[in-house]
Amino acid sequence: MVVFPHAKINIGLYITEKRADGYHNIETIFYPLQWCDALEVLPSTHFSFVSYGLPILGDSSQNLCVKAWNLLHEQHHIPPVSMHLLKQIPMGAGLGGGSADGAYTLRVLQELFQLHLSAETLQQYALALGSDCPFFIESKPVFATGRGEQFQPISLPQLENMRFLVVHPHIHLSTPWAFSQVQPTPTNQSLPALAAKPIAEWKECIQNQFERPAIQAYPVIGEIIQTLYQKGAVYAAMTGSGSTVYGIFPCDASPTFSFPDSWPQRWIA
Repeated sequence: MVVFPHAKINIGLYITEKRADGYHNIETIFYPLQWCDALEVLPSTHFSFVSYGLPILGDSSQNLCVKAWNLLHEQHHIPPVSMHLLKQIPMGAGLGGGSADGAYTLRVLQELFQLHLSAETLQQYALALGSDCPFFIESKPVFATGRGEQFQPISLPQLENMRFLVVHPHIHLSTPWAFSQVQPTPTNQSLPALAAKPIAEWKECIQNQFERPAIQAYPVIGEIIQTLYQKGAVYAAMTGSGSTVYGIFPCDASPTFSFPDSWPQRWIA
């Protein structure tokens, strides 16, 4: 069985409170993008995991695909599988690629072994893997609060006829570092209400609080954002804790850019 875990972007990201458990409460909009990895899962006599494509650093036992299988093996005694992951979404980029891989592993194992788990149960399992993993169980635009696991469906029809250019400048930003640069502050405006405005107004009212310190540390992030605006983006911002930047363009836009070829980048209709 083959599935295609996809990326996400954040439209706005506000850190509202430091929690007693060490996590932070946030407010953001998760929006799915079709920049995908490929994951094949097959029944096997023994468990194995192999990855291809972009190199994944660290022990494979810590990969979220492996952790997802271990979790369902422990809870539901599922048999061994062989997993092959083609990694194409840049890592440490704010695109949620690793979280998508873990969540999609839960989804495919549920289907492969007919576990008949509810979406809510899968989301609880996904939360054990990571704060934004639950989003990828249903992969629909949501206004997310809490650690990023409490969802309210959101409609963004103004994005349906837009194109996205996503650019990753080969900068790995540490999530703990990013959080250390931001003072948690309660918001006084409704992010869903702001997102309901025309996209051209987002530049003045929707922000990612990680963006300013990231630009101070790595000015090239700000240069990418400005280049996207100069080339006609209606809105441009950093996603997640960075360093990936996206620009939203009219559907008929096809500008050329001078970003280095070595930077992973993709147009998404």
